[in-house]
Amino acid sequence: MRTFAEFIGWLCLCTLAYNYVGYPVLLFILSVAYQAKSDALYLLHRGNRRSRPISEDLPRVALLMSAYNEESVIQAKLENCLHIDYPVERLEFLFGLDASTDATADVLTRFPNSRLRVLKYRTRRGKLSVLCDLAQQTSAEILVLTDANTMLDRNSIRNMVRHFVNPRIGAVSGEEVRTVARGSDPGAESLYWRYESAIKLLESRLNVSQGGNGAALAVRRSLFKPTRHSIVEDFQIPLDIRFNGFRVVYDPEVIAIEEITPTFSAQFARRVRIGAGNYQTLFRNPRYLSPWNGLLSFSFISHRFLRWLCPFVLLVALFCNIALATQPRFAALLALQCSFYSAALLGYALKRRGRSTGMLSLPLHFCSMNLALFLGLYAYVTGRQGATWAATPRLGNPMQDRAFLGTNERDTETTNAVVYRPAA
Repeated sequence: MRTFAEFIGWLCLCTLAYNYVGYPVLLFILSVAYQAKSDALYLLHRGNRRSRPISEDLPRVALLMSAYNEESVIQAKLENCLHIDYPVERLEFLFGLDASTDATADVLTRFPNSRLRVLKYRTRRGKLSVLCDLAQQTSAEILVLTDANTMLDRNSIRNMVRHFVNPRIGAVSGEEVRTVARGSDPGAESLYWRYESAIKLLESRLNVSQGGNGAALAVRRSLFKPTRHSIVEDFQIPLDIRFNGFRVVYDPEVIAIEEITPTFSAQFARRVRIGAGNYQTLFRNPRYLSPWNGLLSFSFISHRFLRWLCPFVLLVALFCNIALATQPRFAALLALQCSFYSAALLGYALKRRGRSTGMLSLPLHFCSMNLALFLGLYAYVTGRQGATWAATPRLGNPMQDRAFLGTNERDTETTNAVVYRPAA
């Protein structure tokens, strides 16, 4: 029994080490090998390594956004949209209001622009249902999904569209740059975001990109075919596209800026919702784990599946360490684990008091992320997490003075929507 506990304990530690360190290192090595192969082929054949230029006849693009009670940011979002560098006659904006109860609709109606169309729903439907309805209102070849609190870079649409010259590319995701609201403490959030962005870049280079960024996600219209509601549609949609044989590209030059949620409780609630969506994606799509998908499933298991197992791996490792605490090495591991969790609790106490967490932000972020995953699974299994969402608290919109402004199945019928167009 002791030998079995030792084996499980070490297996848990190896799983954690591989997921957070081993897999990124392996990705880097494979990426270097891929680049060496590409260089060798170029030296042999001297072909054109550049992307084919985009023709002057740019595709028509529709920017789709589902909003619920976003009056604090919607004005800045509209101004940001109008500053995007793309031919006016080939870019339109469709906003869907998911039964908003604030002044969001009033702001939109006061904003005169012939390219803006708004659909207002009287009952909550969920983000994906709204986006699907908006997609039916346009014949644009490229659909760009974005959020109300996201400010897009002036060149973001052009940078996404250039990839669709390749007919095998089905979706393009951008880089989400997160800013800090005045008075808030990002802790390890920004560091973790850079870590994940590096993994996304390497995965894109190896053609195993999975998921996307809801702040800036472009999808080929012919491939936008959601059949069921999803809690995290920006993950499910590109994942389906990739597993159906089309490429999903991560382009760090497609920049979207978004403010970090100002309170720890709001950040945690957001992670729980995303965690529920992750498990929903996993349980609905066991085919993603099939070895017949080759490197794609290997990447999905290494990056996503093992990450979602981490809360349970940590619990099993703790129990194994307790059971084996009579052995010096496991007693040391138990002491380290308890110290790490104690540091997270201390960091949380400081956060609650509005004080900086300093070096404690790392254990706090790690533990809160895994606790959120655990609670996300509970929320999904018990049906407590639906397709609708609560408005995220905002501290106003500090992004307005940044250069970016210069630069469930369908549960209601179409008659549930009130369509209105502000006067041109």
